[in-house]
Amino acid sequence: MELLKMEHIHKSFFGVKVLDDVSLTIKPGEIHALLGENGAGKSTLMNILSGIYTRDEGTVIFDGNELPNGSISASENAGIAFVHQELNIFNDLEVYENLFLGKELTGFGGRLDKKAMISEAEALFKEMGVPLQPRMLAGDLVAGAKQVLEIAKALYSKAKLIILDEPTTALNNSEIEHFFGLIRSLKEKGTAFIFISHKMPEIFAIADEYTVLRNSRFISTGLISETTPEIITRYMVGETYANEDVYEKRKLGDVVLKADQLSGDSFTDVSFECREGEIVGFTGLQGAGCSEVLQTIFGALPMKSGSVTIGSETFMEETIHKAMLKGVGMIPANRKENSVIPDMSLLENTYISRHTIDTKNPSISKRNEQKRFDEFKKTLNIKANKSDDLIVSLSGGNQQKIILARWLDTDAKILLMDNPTQGIDVGAKEEIYRLILKLAESGKTIIVNTLEIPELKKIADRCIVFYHGGIVADLPHAEIEENTVMMYSTGAL
Repeated sequence: MELLKMEHIHKSFFGVKVLDDVSLTIKPGEIHALLGENGAGKSTLMNILSGIYTRDEGTVIFDGNELPNGSISASENAGIAFVHQELNIFNDLEVYENLFLGKELTGFGGRLDKKAMISEAEALFKEMGVPLQPRMLAGDLVAGAKQVLEIAKALYSKAKLIILDEPTTALNNSEIEHFFGLIRSLKEKGTAFIFISHKMPEIFAIADEYTVLRNSRFISTGLISETTPEIITRYMVGETYANEDVYEKRKLGDVVLKADQLSGDSFTDVSFECREGEIVGFTGLQGAGCSEVLQTIFGALPMKSGSVTIGSETFMEETIHKAMLKGVGMIPANRKENSVIPDMSLLENTYISRHTIDTKNPSISKRNEQKRFDEFKKTLNIKANKSDDLIVSLSGGNQQKIILARWLDTDAKILLMDNPTQGIDVGAKEEIYRLILKLAESGKTIIVNTLEIPELKKIADRCIVFYHGGIVADLPHAEIEENTVMMYSTGAL
């Protein structure tokens, strides 16, 4: 028996077809991967299922009953919960307050029954087997615990089907392992999941079945055990997909960045050099110190000791403004919190950094900025309509290109990229790789931090491996192999 049956779903926005005859079937206790590039129709289909959007045609049958068209409350009451990529956690509230938000328990006279809510929260967390404490401030939770709290909210609402949209984006390896254990435990109790992710290893580790969408259409469905990542990827991007290295060796210039016995949050005595036109990969297990080194070089985190030399100038302390003036730009890992300014247009998101450091031109010429934006749009192949559209209207890959344009607009010579393809689909990743190589060819120096070794194999001239806050290997391009890197990353070598 099916828990969910979506049949022949059609949806258009302003005459543009965004879902064209799409069907999806989920069984109780099934983990179903919903796959496709950004813009394939995944989010629209899930928004229809959760009642956020209305459908133009088609039927949605859940637990034997047809759901009304475009009713959030009907979907929630039926047992459908949507855990979005951007978690809906209120950091200033306690854990139990987040859990009962909108569903508060009351006692005599309508007063909040805190004792009952805390007791029920404790019982739920015990049943789930998670170490959440009801009276903790939600803002003090690590990313993995916040994700678990979202799952707890869904379970408290008696969800039979939980939609997980890129749930592991902000989690480290141990948090992902625990999170998957929780999902499997809930699956055994009959809870079904729709798992949306671009990470193939995770899909093949957790999912039972899959459905692929491409260009608003249904492409394929089947058992994960009967397919491969290569086949799935070809379904997602079409016959244009090619899984080969894009790396190109190039002539390197003088040393332009040097860290000398640099110490800071989560790392100690780190020393390395980068040359003009070089792409250096950073990698290591989550928490090894790679991201913190980049943030320290950019001035976002304080130096505890050591120095950083940029060009011919050496710094014993760093600030973001000082780094920007020296030609350093950074694409941080958390695009939503640290890069994207959601209330600003594409144009404003592009020129804001340059005008922060350009004291010679305090006024903003819309005409000149538009001209520069149009050039970046063409060079970086940014898929956008108008420059005054909000940046949040773009896909993740195109948002990332806008942030890259922001730093190119400052004429940054050194680009620090912390997980630059996080949350980006396979096709957009290939485009980002080629952009990175093109920038290096033009003389930019680039450091890319990523946990994905095949990514480094495609672009990096060499790979610096971190373990417990220190550098344990500096591998040339020819030696960047998953087994080798993992041995160093885990301290086995």
